[in-house]
Amino acid sequence: MTAGTRAEWQEWRGWRAAAQDALYAPGGFYRRAEGPAGHFRTSVHASPLFAGAVARLLCRVDEALGRPAALDFVDMAAGRGELAGGVLAALPANVAARTRVCAVEIAERPAGLDHRIEWLAAPPRGTTGLLFANEWLDNVPLEVAEVDAAGVTRLVLVREDGTERLGEPVDGEPARWLERWWPLPGEEGLRAEIGLSRDEAWAGAVATLRRGLAVAVDYAHTADTRPPFGTLTGFREGRETTPVPDGSCDLTAHVALDACALPGGRVLAQHEALRTLGVTGARPPLALASTDPAAYVRALASAGEAAELTAAGGLGDFGWLVQPVGVEDPF
Repeated sequence: MTAGTRAEWQEWRGWRAAAQDALYAPGGFYRRAEGPAGHFRTSVHASPLFAGAVARLLCRVDEALGRPAALDFVDMAAGRGELAGGVLAALPANVAARTRVCAVEIAERPAGLDHRIEWLAAPPRGTTGLLFANEWLDNVPLEVAEVDAAGVTRLVLVREDGTERLGEPVDGEPARWLERWWPLPGEEGLRAEIGLSRDEAWAGAVATLRRGLAVAVDYAHTADTRPPFGTLTGFREGRETTPVPDGSCDLTAHVALDACALPGGRVLAQHEALRTLGVTGARPPLALASTDPAAYVRALASAGEAAELTAAGGLGDFGWLVQPVGVEDPF
């Protein structure tokens, strides 16, 4: 890839603008009726155990808040409301009765969604409870940078067909972010994804909480595990594909959760967080197979689902950014 003239650069866009239109403009990927579940499988779709664990976390937050008269659960990037509905169903009746459940999504409200779930385009402000963002930040568009042959870090520009070239040198706040969070040695071809837009998006979401806990769950890396060539990719119909910003596929990049964290926040691995919330993957005792075969089969299936959610090298390696706001960390 080579840098071009300034006149040529004007024909191209940075990845942040290109992905913003491809994902969220009218007719974009996330405006489609099938929703994310039509193209990729998240922890929410893998097992109802995930929603059950989030419901238990909400109950912990409720306790930390002193059981307020009104409790909020905000599901960021709600897809088709699968997590919001699962959490509502898993809550004890006395907690569900005073819980306001909000699903935040830019797509239209799906037919048949539980009437108790509010459908919003942005998170409500001044909430008290749990804001949960499952695989949201990886779809917040960002700029991509690459080192050129002279050792200069430049913005990566892209056309709608996915063709890339290098643009202007990275400077200002993006350059300072790279220096702090993802420094690039001057070796040609090394890439980084500039996470400023994710940091800002997360800070804005956390700011909507008056008291409670905000959690971001995502593909993630931290300072000691930054990938040398970045992670930008596409997904279409369950398969990874070349990232093309034409609205035909999801565009995603792993999240530098350590950079997103605000004071008091910390990053856990999903397997650690879920086991703390009772999702262990332990096999049922063999004796149950003879005393209650049906119960044994159900327990075995549940153990398999738990194992998938907590598996090393898979969903268990997702990061959980846990951000308390005016309460003790419930983990």
